[in-house]
Amino acid sequence: MRKFVGVAGILAALAAAPAEARSLAAIKQDGTLRVGLTGDYAPYSLRLPDGGIKGADVVMAGELAKALGVTLEIVPTTWKTLKDDLLSDRFDVAMGGVSVTPDRASVGDFSVPVLTDGKRPIVRCADKARFVTIKDIDKPEVRVVVNPGGTNQRFADANFPHASVRVFPDNRAIFKEVAEGRADLMVTDGAEVDYQSRRNAGVLCPAAVPDTFDKAEKAYWMTRDPALKSGVDEWLTKTLRSGAYGRALAKAAE
Repeated sequence: MRKFVGVAGILAALAAAPAEARSLAAIKQDGTLRVGLTGDYAPYSLRLPDGGIKGADVVMAGELAKALGVTLEIVPTTWKTLKDDLLSDRFDVAMGGVSVTPDRASVGDFSVPVLTDGKRPIVRCADKARFVTIKDIDKPEVRVVVNPGGTNQRFADANFPHASVRVFPDNRAIFKEVAEGRADLMVTDGAEVDYQSRRNAGVLCPAAVPDTFDKAEKAYWMTRDPALKSGVDEWLTKTLRSGAYGRALAKAAE
């Protein structure tokens, strides 16, 4: 029995070990940069009905590949599988509104920050003065909807133990749950709150909170290779300084 347990433990450890990540040299030799995007988080990336994808970080992914002298391959991923996909070497860099968190930083490198954002509620416009604090939301009669696997679900799990929290699988359609009255609100990053409020003007509004509930940096998340991080940071610093990222984000948010 001890022998069996020992072998089982070794096999489990091997299964959990990350695949060998590609270095910048390997990326250049292959000629392709693989960028992971969820395609469900506008204005960063949004998968279209015809299978295409648009958003600020779709543009940025193309510009990064060009700066590295390679072609771009977009790899579909999800917030729930993002970490596993990085560890299994499905993509080289994750983009599209990735929040910097300690668990992610423990297994991959983050670029210099792209921007700082925070969680806010999006509600039906008639309720914009009703849900302005965590205490207002964390009540049994309040119906919170959340997408699975990312920092939105972590925030809901940590802050709304008394509310009725429901996980909805499709972040592209989740705002209809609020708009059509099947949920009272969703708490997500401010950029998404503002984007969806503009798209659903007169129906969905940002809650009248005095400030975001928290603060988090967004950055690009990549496999561990000093040369890759250096190359991404050098390009991104110039891109941010020139205002190109801000312009791409503003255009995607229209």
